[in-house]
Amino acid sequence: MTAGTSAPSETLDGPVLRAEGLAKSFGPVPALSGVDLLALPGRVTGFVGPNGAGKSTTLRILTGLVRADRGTATIDEVPYAALSRPSQVLGVVGDLAGAHPGMTPRGHLQTQAALIGVPREWVGQVLHETGLHDVAGRRIRGFSTGMKQRLALATALLGRPSGLILDEPTEGLDPSGIVWLRRFLRTFADAGGTVLVSSHVLTELQQVIDDLVLIAGGRSLWSGSLADFTAEHASLEEAYLSMIEKEMACAG
Repeated sequence: MTAGTSAPSETLDGPVLRAEGLAKSFGPVPALSGVDLLALPGRVTGFVGPNGAGKSTTLRILTGLVRADRGTATIDEVPYAALSRPSQVLGVVGDLAGAHPGMTPRGHLQTQAALIGVPREWVGQVLHETGLHDVAGRRIRGFSTGMKQRLALATALLGRPSGLILDEPTEGLDPSGIVWLRRFLRTFADAGGTVLVSSHVLTELQQVIDDLVLIAGGRSLWSGSLADFTAEHASLEEAYLSMIEKEMACAG
C-alpha cells in the first residue's frame, strides 16, 4: 500500500477550536471539573493526560456528541451543532464501528459522500491522499488496524475540512505509517489547517505538535506552546511525568 500524497494542495482557513470551563458529570461521577482548550489554525495541538483524565469526554463535547453541564465548546465561536455543514469545517477521525465489514473503502466513502452531500469525485481524491487507492476494492473485513485507521482518516477528510480532530490516530500503524501520518498532519497545519490530536505516544507526539493542552483529574493543568512546556526538561515525556507527579502529590 503506497502512502499517497501527504498534503492538501489548497490553502486552508482552519477554525479556532475552543473550550472554556467545561464541567460534566455522569450521574454522581464527575468527568470534567474545569477544562480549557485552545487549538489554532496553522498549529498542531496535542491533547494529553492520564487514562480517565477526561480527554474523550472533552472531545465528545467539542464535536456535539455530549452536552456539557457547564462551560462552552465552540468551533469558530459557534457550537458544533450550529455549523451549517460541519463535515466541511471539521473532520473527526474516530473508529469505523459504523462501516460494514463487507463493504469496500470506495463503497463506504461513496455512501458517506452521499450522506454529507459532497461530490462523488472527492472519494478518489481522499483514497489517494490516504494511500488507500490500491486497496479501494477490497473488503474492509480483511483490513489491518492500521488500514482501518487510514480509512477513518479518509472518511474525516471527505468533506475537505480545514480542521481535524484525531483521537489516538497512530494506533495500529506500522513505523512507516506513523511517519506518513506525522508528515500529513504537519503539512495540513502548515497549509493553514487546525489539528487537534489526542495521543498517549508522547515520543511521537513531540515530533509533530506545536502546542500542548494537558489535563488530569478532569481539569486543565497546562495550555501553551510545546517549547515552553519542555523548557526545563529533556523531552515531552519527562516534562509530562514531572507535572503529573506533582499533581498527584498535591491531590494526595
